[in-house]
Order: sequence, then structure tokens, then C-alpha cells
Amino acid sequence: MRSAFASVSRRVGRTGARAVLAALIATGLIIGPAGAQQPKDKPDSGGFQTSAESAILIEAESGSVLYEKNADHQFFPASLSKLMTAEVVFNELREGNVKMDDEFIISEHAWRKGGAPAGGSAMFAAIHSRVKVSDLIQGVIVQSGNDACIAIAEGIAQNEEQFARLMNGRAHEIGMTKSSFTNPTGLHDPGHKTTARDLGILARHIIRTYPEHYHYYGQREFMWNKIRQQNRNPLLAMNIGVDGMKTGFTKESGYGLVASAVQNGMRLIAVVSGLKNAKDRADEGKKLLEWGYRTFESKLIFAEGQNIADAKVFGGAKGSVPLTAKREVRVMVPKNSTEKLIARIVYKGPVPAPVKDGQPVGTLKVWRNDHLALEMPLQAADSVEPGSTPQRAMDAAVELVITLFRAGVQGL
Repeated sequence: MRSAFASVSRRVGRTGARAVLAALIATGLIIGPAGAQQPKDKPDSGGFQTSAESAILIEAESGSVLYEKNADHQFFPASLSKLMTAEVVFNELREGNVKMDDEFIISEHAWRKGGAPAGGSAMFAAIHSRVKVSDLIQGVIVQSGNDACIAIAEGIAQNEEQFARLMNGRAHEIGMTKSSFTNPTGLHDPGHKTTARDLGILARHIIRTYPEHYHYYGQREFMWNKIRQQNRNPLLAMNIGVDGMKTGFTKESGYGLVASAVQNGMRLIAVVSGLKNAKDRADEGKKLLEWGYRTFESKLIFAEGQNIADAKVFGGAKGSVPLTAKREVRVMVPKNSTEKLIARIVYKGPVPAPVKDGQPVGTLKVWRNDHLALEMPLQAADSVEPGSTPQRAMDAAVELVITLFRAGVQGL
């Protein structure tokens, strides 16, 4: 099989991105030359600067990366790790392995390492007490309680080490390729690391996968054991649309923040890390979000169910199959911009028959100038049955000729 893609470009003018890409895709699929230069995959900062050591800004619906700085640099996440801890709990709830009314014991280990005696952030749950999962979740998210994290780890997986294996397994499934977790709290460990990009992936996953639990991240306070604590996210009170997610700090990691906000129906996710103090953390997170809303807007490219392109079929009753996305396709573009868009439909082709309606086939990739703005999986919008024996023989002969021709060109 060979890799096929559609590739053309046009400037985005007053007609808008949708008309532009429709014209681009209409030219059909072509075979890319071997060694062809690919657009870059990092967005242009547009002159924006941040004092954070690592940062990323993502549009939540499409996953478009609007800004990044050292986004793949590993760092110690501190309490930002508790996003991963919560994800494991949410997944266990969804799988039916845990219920909100289940009660976990605050062991002596959880109390001494994560509770009042430890001197760190704590839920202040009493030693040997039994606490419902619903309350422990609030202890983790709102109060950033290390004791609540350890109690959850022990309740679900018997100990922190086994729970960390669950964290790493879930991280791998989500697509966090550069993260390694050794505990549920984020307390410093040399092997406990992540990246701004992975935290952005995790935040987007939580928002999209567990909408029934996301409200905890915007909860302003929680009281346990007669101790009332405020949510540690400073952006919740700044009236910029922030409704979650988490802060973190250790002396090894510096000050970090994952924040999610909605303005005019558009959700952005910002990650900053390595700041010197809490004020810088708040200022840089706020600045990054405000820059994103001020600079970008969402453009509809394809409506839900609209045919995007055709993929060539091998050995089928029909020579091609239409491709579509599962939802409407939007791309983030700078406001009042004439930036160039490049659209490519990438798949291993031709696709062998039979092809089933809804079968994953390829990926739509859209670049803004030289920077990847969107990746969207595509699926077959129709079924294609195997063709007759003469049709299959003809396709095989054509494919053989193309393969021999390409091998000859590459050997020149």
C-alpha cells in the first residue's frame, strides 16, 4: 500500500476558510513525491511571549494548538499530577468498579504522608476514618489533599505503587507519550515527570470524556472535618471565563497551572509551568488565555456528515469511497487573517475491499501557513463490496504497474 493525500493551498480571504478548503479538496487525491517537504507542526507565536519555562494553549473542541513553548520538555508536575489521579477515579466509576458512595479508609500511611502531620496540602481527614469516594474526589480536586489521593490509591489499588501503574496505563491509552507517574500526589520523585503537551491532552480528555464530573474543578470551596478550604485556582475569580482545572507547586517544579476557560462558546486550555511564584503563575496563565481569545476565532470548514474527499478502493465494486468526519470540522485561524491553509487527506491506499460504512480510513490534516492546526480522523461514508473477478484483476494490474513505476523512479 502507498500513502495518498490531497494537498493544495489558497489564501483565506473574505470568503472564509470553509469555501477555501472546499476548493482545495475538490481537486482530489494525489500521490505525494518521495521526500516532499512537510509543513512544520509547531504554531507561530505571533509575537506572544511568556516567562513560563513550558507552556501550551489548546482549543478544546478541535485540539488545535494555538501556542507552545518547550511543550515537550519534561518537568516535575507537582499537584498537577492530581489531574491524572482524578482521571483514574473517573474511569473506575465509569467502568463500574467504584461507586460514589463507596467508602475508603484513611490509613495511618495516608494520614502521616499526606495529612496534617506532613505539612503539605491536605483534606485533613481523620486517621482511620471512612470517607466516601464523592468526598475524596472533592478533597483531591478542590483542596488538593495528598491524604485524599493516597486514600483513593489504597482503596482502588491497595497501595500507591500499584495505583501509579494504573495512572501510567491510562496515560498511555489517552496518548500522553512523555509522562511517567510514580505516585498519586505529585510529591517529588525523580521518575515522576510529564510535559505541558501531555497535560493539555489530559485536560482536554477529562473535559470531553467526563462532563458529569468536570464541575468539581470549578467548585470554589469544600469543607471537611470542620475545615473549610478554598479552591487554589486563582483564575476562577478573575471573570475571564475560567471554570477549572488545577494548580501545582513544589520547590523542584516551581509554580504550574492548568486552566480551562470558555468565552463566546469557545473553550481554551492553557498550561504553564516553571514559574517563580504564585503571582507569576496567575499572571502568565491569564495572559495566555486572553491572548488566545483576542487573537483567534473558530471557522467552520465542513458540516457534520459532509463528504470531505474520496479514497481510492482496491478490488471493490466501486473505485472509491467518500470520506467524512464524525462531527463538524472547525479550524482555529487568526482574526482578520490572510494566512494560507493547506489541507491534506492522508491514508494508506488504495483501501482494500470490502469497506464498511463508518470504517476508519484516514486523517484530515490542516496546516495554517507552515503550522499544524488540526488533525481529524476520517471514516468511510458508505460501504463498498468486493468487485467481480475482472475488476479485482484490473485493479491488481494497475497497482502492480504503479508500484513498479514508483520503484523505478526511486531507484534513479
